[in-house]
Amino acid sequence: MLLSADQIRQRVADMAGDISRDHPAGVHLVAVLNGAFVFLADLVRQIDAPVSLDFVRFSSYAEGLVSSGDVQLLKDLDGEVSGRDIVIVEDIVDSGLTLAALQHLLSRREPRTLRTACLLNKPTRRQVDVPIDYIGFTIDDHFVVGYGLDHADRFRNLPYIAVLR
Repeated sequence: MLLSADQIRQRVADMAGDISRDHPAGVHLVAVLNGAFVFLADLVRQIDAPVSLDFVRFSSYAEGLVSSGDVQLLKDLDGEVSGRDIVIVEDIVDSGLTLAALQHLLSRREPRTLRTACLLNKPTRRQVDVPIDYIGFTIDDHFVVGYGLDHADRFRNLPYIAVLR
Protein backbone atom coordinates (compact mmCIF):
# COMPACT_ATOMS: atom_id res chain seq x y z
CA MET A 1 0.00 0.00 0.00
CA LEU A 2 1.28 3.43 -0.96
CA LEU A 3 -1.57 5.68 0.22
CA SER A 4 -4.31 4.68 2.65
CA ALA A 5 -7.99 5.45 2.20
CA ASP A 6 -7.77 7.89 5.12
CA GLN A 7 -4.82 9.75 3.60
CA ILE A 8 -6.65 10.04 0.29
CA ARG A 9 -9.90 11.16 1.93
CA GLN A 10 -8.16 13.97 3.85
CA ARG A 11 -6.16 15.22 0.88
CA VAL A 12 -9.19 15.21 -1.44
CA ALA A 13 -11.10 17.27 1.15
CA ASP A 14 -8.22 19.78 1.26
CA MET A 15 -8.13 20.00 -2.54
CA ALA A 16 -11.91 20.54 -2.66
CA GLY A 17 -11.46 23.40 -0.22
CA ASP A 18 -8.84 24.99 -2.44
CA ILE A 19 -11.03 24.65 -5.54
CA SER A 20 -14.03 26.08 -3.65
CA ARG A 21 -11.94 29.03 -2.49
CA ASP A 22 -10.65 29.72 -6.01
CA HIS A 23 -14.09 29.32 -7.67
CA PRO A 24 -16.76 30.59 -5.23
CA ALA A 25 -19.15 31.40 -8.09
CA GLY A 26 -18.91 27.90 -9.50
CA VAL A 27 -16.73 25.60 -11.54
CA HIS A 28 -17.08 23.19 -14.44
CA LEU A 29 -15.11 20.00 -13.85
CA VAL A 30 -13.82 18.02 -16.83
CA ALA A 31 -12.85 14.54 -15.70
CA VAL A 32 -10.60 12.18 -17.62
CA LEU A 33 -12.19 8.74 -17.83
CA ASN A 34 -11.86 6.07 -16.71
CA GLY A 35 -9.30 6.52 -13.97
CA ALA A 36 -10.49 9.81 -12.49
CA PHE A 37 -14.08 8.76 -11.77
CA VAL A 38 -13.52 7.78 -8.11
CA PHE A 39 -11.45 10.90 -7.42
CA LEU A 40 -14.08 13.03 -9.17
CA ALA A 41 -16.94 11.52 -7.16
CA ASP A 42 -15.23 12.25 -3.84
CA LEU A 43 -14.00 15.67 -4.93
CA VAL A 44 -17.33 16.94 -6.29
CA ARG A 45 -19.18 16.00 -3.09
CA GLN A 46 -16.84 18.22 -1.09
CA ILE A 47 -16.69 21.32 -3.30
CA ASP A 48 -18.66 24.11 -1.63
CA ALA A 49 -19.64 25.96 -4.82
CA PRO A 50 -21.91 25.27 -7.79
CA VAL A 51 -20.45 22.44 -9.87
CA SER A 52 -21.17 21.10 -13.34
CA LEU A 53 -19.46 18.14 -14.97
CA ASP A 54 -18.32 16.76 -18.28
CA PHE A 55 -16.03 13.93 -19.32
CA VAL A 56 -13.33 13.12 -21.86
CA ARG A 57 -11.56 9.88 -22.51
CA PHE A 58 -8.08 9.33 -23.90
CA SER A 59 -6.01 6.24 -24.53
CA SER A 60 -2.26 5.92 -24.18
CA TYR A 61 -1.64 2.76 -22.13
CA ALA A 62 -3.69 -0.09 -23.63
CA GLU A 63 -2.78 -2.97 -21.30
CA GLY A 64 0.87 -2.12 -20.77
CA LEU A 65 2.65 -0.69 -17.75
CA VAL A 66 4.24 2.16 -19.71
CA SER A 67 2.52 4.83 -21.80
CA SER A 68 2.76 4.16 -25.51
CA GLY A 69 3.24 7.90 -26.08
CA ASP A 70 0.43 7.83 -28.63
CA VAL A 71 -2.41 9.84 -27.07
CA GLN A 72 -5.79 9.36 -28.74
CA LEU A 73 -9.03 11.17 -27.92
CA LEU A 74 -11.74 8.51 -27.57
CA LYS A 75 -14.57 10.66 -26.13
CA ASP A 76 -14.88 14.43 -26.46
CA LEU A 77 -16.88 16.79 -24.27
CA ASP A 78 -20.64 16.84 -24.56
CA GLY A 79 -20.98 20.55 -23.70
CA GLU A 80 -19.38 23.92 -24.32
CA VAL A 81 -16.56 25.35 -22.20
CA SER A 82 -16.24 28.79 -23.77
CA GLY A 83 -16.26 31.51 -21.11
CA ARG A 84 -16.42 29.03 -18.22
CA ASP A 85 -14.11 28.36 -15.28
CA ILE A 86 -12.75 24.88 -15.99
CA VAL A 87 -10.83 22.49 -13.75
CA ILE A 88 -9.52 19.34 -15.40
CA VAL A 89 -9.73 16.40 -13.01
CA GLU A 90 -7.05 13.81 -13.70
CA ASP A 91 -6.13 10.71 -11.71
CA ILE A 92 -2.39 10.73 -12.40
CA VAL A 93 0.00 12.91 -14.36
CA ASP A 94 2.85 10.72 -15.52
CA SER A 95 4.45 11.59 -18.88
CA GLY A 96 2.23 14.67 -19.17
CA LEU A 97 1.29 13.78 -22.73
CA THR A 98 -2.42 13.17 -22.07
CA LEU A 99 -2.77 16.27 -19.91
CA ALA A 100 -0.91 18.41 -22.46
CA ALA A 101 -3.25 17.19 -25.20
CA LEU A 102 -6.32 17.96 -23.09
CA GLN A 103 -5.07 21.37 -21.97
CA HIS A 104 -4.38 22.26 -25.60
CA LEU A 105 -7.79 21.00 -26.73
CA LEU A 106 -9.65 22.95 -24.04
CA SER A 107 -7.62 26.15 -24.31
CA ARG A 108 -8.56 26.40 -28.00
CA ARG A 109 -12.20 26.44 -26.88
CA GLU A 110 -11.61 29.66 -24.93
CA PRO A 111 -12.56 28.93 -21.33
CA ARG A 112 -12.49 31.87 -18.93
CA THR A 113 -9.97 30.00 -16.77
CA LEU A 114 -8.35 26.60 -17.17
CA ARG A 115 -6.80 24.82 -14.21
CA THR A 116 -5.86 21.24 -13.45
CA ALA A 117 -6.34 19.02 -10.40
CA CYS A 118 -4.55 15.69 -10.25
CA LEU A 119 -4.63 13.17 -7.46
CA LEU A 120 -1.16 11.81 -8.23
CA ASN A 121 1.80 13.63 -9.71
CA LYS A 122 4.76 11.59 -10.97
CA PRO A 123 7.29 14.23 -12.11
CA THR A 124 10.19 11.81 -12.66
CA ARG A 125 8.34 10.40 -15.70
CA ARG A 126 7.44 13.78 -17.22
CA GLN A 127 8.12 14.14 -20.94
CA VAL A 128 6.12 17.35 -21.35
CA ASP A 129 6.05 20.25 -18.91
CA VAL A 130 2.41 20.81 -17.93
CA PRO A 131 0.96 23.20 -15.35
CA ILE A 132 -0.87 21.53 -12.45
CA ASP A 133 -2.71 23.80 -10.03
CA TYR A 134 -3.97 21.32 -7.45
CA ILE A 135 -1.85 18.27 -6.58
CA GLY A 136 -2.97 15.54 -4.23
CA PHE A 137 0.27 13.62 -3.80
CA THR A 138 3.64 13.54 -5.55
CA ILE A 139 4.85 9.96 -5.87
CA ASP A 140 7.95 8.14 -7.06
CA ASP A 141 8.12 6.21 -10.33
CA HIS A 142 5.85 3.25 -9.53
CA PHE A 143 2.94 1.79 -11.47
CA VAL A 144 0.03 2.29 -9.08
CA VAL A 145 -3.49 0.89 -8.90
CA GLY A 146 -6.58 1.44 -6.79
CA TYR A 147 -8.94 4.34 -6.13
CA GLY A 148 -9.96 4.31 -9.79
CA LEU A 149 -6.54 3.53 -11.27
CA ASP A 150 -6.23 0.21 -13.04
CA HIS A 151 -4.04 -2.27 -14.80
CA ALA A 152 -5.88 -4.02 -17.66
CA ASP A 153 -9.16 -2.80 -16.12
CA ARG A 154 -8.49 -4.45 -12.75
CA PHE A 155 -7.98 -3.02 -9.24
CA ARG A 156 -10.07 0.17 -9.73
CA ASN A 157 -12.25 -0.79 -6.76
CA LEU A 158 -9.48 -0.73 -4.14
CA PRO A 159 -10.17 2.04 -1.58
CA TYR A 160 -6.43 2.78 -1.32
CA ILE A 161 -3.55 3.19 -3.76
CA ALA A 162 -1.01 0.39 -4.07
CA VAL A 163 2.13 -0.26 -6.07
CA LEU A 164 1.70 -2.99 -8.69
CA ARG A 165 4.65 -5.34 -8.66
